[in-house]
Amino acid sequence: MRDLKHIHFFEGLLEQADNELVRAEKTDGGVAVGYSCYYVPEALLNCGKAFSVRLRAPNTGSLDISQYYMSSFVCGYTRALFERAFEGGMNFLDFYASSDTCQQMVRVVENIRELELIDNPRFGWGIIDAPLKLSPHGLKLYTEQVRAQLLRPLAEKYGIDVSDAAIRAAVKEHNALCAIFEEISAMRRADNPVITPREFHILSLVSYACPTARILPYLRETLEELRTREPDPLARWRARVVVVGSELDDYAFSEILENCRCYVAADRYCFGSFPGRQQIPLREDGDALEQVCRFYLETNECPRFMSQEKILQRRETVRRLAEEYRADGVVYEQAKFCDFWGYERTLNTQVMREEYGLPTLGIDREYVVRGSGQLATRIQAFVESIEFKKIQEGGADA
Repeated sequence: MRDLKHIHFFEGLLEQADNELVRAEKTDGGVAVGYSCYYVPEALLNCGKAFSVRLRAPNTGSLDISQYYMSSFVCGYTRALFERAFEGGMNFLDFYASSDTCQQMVRVVENIRELELIDNPRFGWGIIDAPLKLSPHGLKLYTEQVRAQLLRPLAEKYGIDVSDAAIRAAVKEHNALCAIFEEISAMRRADNPVITPREFHILSLVSYACPTARILPYLRETLEELRTREPDPLARWRARVVVVGSELDDYAFSEILENCRCYVAADRYCFGSFPGRQQIPLREDGDALEQVCRFYLETNECPRFMSQEKILQRRETVRRLAEEYRADGVVYEQAKFCDFWGYERTLNTQVMREEYGLPTLGIDREYVVRGSGQLATRIQAFVESIEFKKIQEGGADA
């Protein structure tokens, strides 16, 4: 297929956290709010002149400095963020919205604060205490934490409008973005889809890494292009999978699967489209903030939630995605030394295979996966096992 019109522009935007669209929004008086977790409600960070940037550390090389401060047994994502802050690559941030969901990420925030790594005179930060289960008490705690630790500082220090009307306007813009991804995701159900795994991953990443208002026109144009795009004459995919797991902002991962002719039909990982790119329903009556917080808690599928209903919810989501997107198998990926996903990947790789009957591969990976021959070999072997299973089932039917 011919390259998408803006794909190279999107790739350029992903080369650095302080990208072209971020700088343009800052020039126009925008307040850059960095965050790194679904527990922090993205839509609320886009009220008024504030705009969200989900933090990444593209082109990460040596992690020697972060290893000195944080040890080598901390996940690569958190160490890469610390390294980038130490290098001055996050000085564009005005506010860092964080949560205590991951203690490794808390260490990043503490080090950034104690070492005064953000060279920005108006830099501030807030950290929320997030609940461990979904309950009326948990929702009340979560809502009050978001109000006190995130919205109030944005209003008092930066003059951001966080009124009910402003929240509803931010959600409306967020939903416009999500509607684009819902339609593009539906295109991936086709036998011969008009979008590749690598392309979808890139689109997803830029939607998180850029100001929503500035990336929306490009994504709308890309959607129009996809609506009329002709797929390759012959489908080249040997297998279709759902990718599930932890933070994944290196689209080389999807590129490796693509090169193995393995199609990513759906994704349920941090920086992915499920659940981050689903529209937020808002009633006209009732407090908008509480409704948004309820949505994020109900849809949050982080393995930090250890209640039985959330464990089952996560498994059922994977099963449902595999069914709806006609996947042949599941790939669980986990950033090395990620405590929560380490447990989830190990257990569910076996559960999904034995109890749900889905071929499942578990992968423990580095933060940067580009050029990983070992990963490519494992994916290739998994694809071949799926093909072999199809042959066996075909023979049994005959």
